[in-house]
Amino acid sequence: MNTAGHPEATARRGLELTPFRGLRYDPDRVGSLAAVTSPPYDVVVRPDGLHHLQSADPYNIVRLILPQSTTPAERNAQAARTLRGWLSEGILAADAEPGLYVYEQQDGAGLLQRGIIGTLRLSEPSEGVVLPHEDVMPHVVADRAALMRATYANLEPLLLTYRGNGSESVTTTAIERTAEQSPLLATTTEDGYRHRLWSITDPAEVARIQSDLSRHQALIADGHHRWATYRRLRAEHPSPSPWDHGLVLLVDTARYPLRVRAIHRLLHEIPVSRSLALLDGLFRVRRLDVPLAEALDTLADAACAGNAFLLAGDGAFHLVDHPDPGLLSRTIPADRPTAWRTLDATVLHATLLAHVWHIPEDDPARIAYIHDTAATVEKAERDGGTAVLMHPVREEVVRDLARQGVTMPRKSTSFGPKPASGLVLRALDV
Repeated sequence: MNTAGHPEATARRGLELTPFRGLRYDPDRVGSLAAVTSPPYDVVVRPDGLHHLQSADPYNIVRLILPQSTTPAERNAQAARTLRGWLSEGILAADAEPGLYVYEQQDGAGLLQRGIIGTLRLSEPSEGVVLPHEDVMPHVVADRAALMRATYANLEPLLLTYRGNGSESVTTTAIERTAEQSPLLATTTEDGYRHRLWSITDPAEVARIQSDLSRHQALIADGHHRWATYRRLRAEHPSPSPWDHGLVLLVDTARYPLRVRAIHRLLHEIPVSRSLALLDGLFRVRRLDVPLAEALDTLADAACAGNAFLLAGDGAFHLVDHPDPGLLSRTIPADRPTAWRTLDATVLHATLLAHVWHIPEDDPARIAYIHDTAATVEKAERDGGTAVLMHPVREEVVRDLARQGVTMPRKSTSFGPKPASGLVLRALDV
C-alpha cells in the first residue's frame, strides 16, 4: 500500500473509526484537570514521576494506569475498584452522546498538533490497515491485558499517524472547523503544553470523517504494547464484542508532523567502567567532558556517519562509534533490509546487548527504557548503572520499514507529542 501521502486505494478495508461516549473528569470534582492528567503509562519515570503524580491530586489518572499494590492481581483489582468508585461518585462521567473527539496540543515554541480520537476496528497484520514498526515485550502485553480485563476499559488512547493530503482532507477540515468552537475542556499541564478537547456528534459529520479515513492506513507511532493488548483481548472474546475496537488518537502527519525522539536504555547492573571495558577493540570510545546538550550534539554528528551511542553514569559522557565491521557481520541477521541492519537500535540490541554485554532486552530487572534523556543520566549516576543514549531515527525510515512489514527493535522510537492520559477514557460497558 502507498503511504507516501495519497489515499491507499488498494486497501480492502481502511481505517474504521467509531464514535463512543467518552468518560471525562468532572472539573468541579477535582483540583484541576491538569492535576489529574499524566503522560502515558510507559513514559512515567518510576518511582519519582509516579509519586509526584499521585501527590498532585487524589484522583490522578496514574491510580488507574499504574496502580500500586503488592501483587499484580491486587494492583489490577485496585484499579478496577478505583474506577468503579470514581464513576459512582461522579468524579468521572460518560458524555451524553457518542462522538468523535478532536484533540489539540500546543506548546510555547510553535508546535500545534491536532487529531481525532475514536474507537478503531482492530485488524489483522495481513490486512495492512494498521502498521506496527516495533516488536513488543510479552510481559508488558500480559500486564496491560490484565489491567484492561479488570477495569473493562481503555484508559488511554494510543497514537496512530496516517498520511492524508494535508489541509484539503475532509477530516482535517472538520477538525479545524471544530477547533474554532468552544472546547469541552482546556488545560495547561506543567510541561507547558496546552490541551483542548471537542466532540463531534453530528451523524452526517461523523459519516464524512469515517468515509475519508476508510481510504487510509495508519502507522503506530506510540502504543505498540497497547495495540498488541487490544488484539489479544479481542481474540479472547467472540465477535461481535466491545473488544473488537480500541481507543486511538489519529493524527494526519501531512498536516501536523510529529516529532521523533529516541528512547534511551538504562542498564541496571553494569557500571559504566564495565560497559566500556567490554567494548575494548570492538568500538571506538571517546570521553566527552561536556554538558549534556553538547554531548548530544556530538552524538548527532557521529550518527550521521554511522552507528553511534553515548554512555553515561560516571559523571562524563562517552561517545561510542565506529563498530568493528567483522563484529557487525557476525552478530546482525543478514536476512533483513539494509535500512534495518544499519539502525542504531539494531546494533544496540543484536550486537551490544546480546553479544557484548549479555543483557536480555526484556528483563526489567536488568534494563529499563526511559524517554527522558536527563532522567536516564541521573538515574544511572544515582544507581551506579549505565545510561545508553540514542539518536532518533527519521520518520520516513520508520514508515518505509513498516510498509515492508519489517519491525524495528522494541522501543526504537518515541513519537510525540503524546496524548495526555486522563482527558478522555473509554469504558467498554458504556
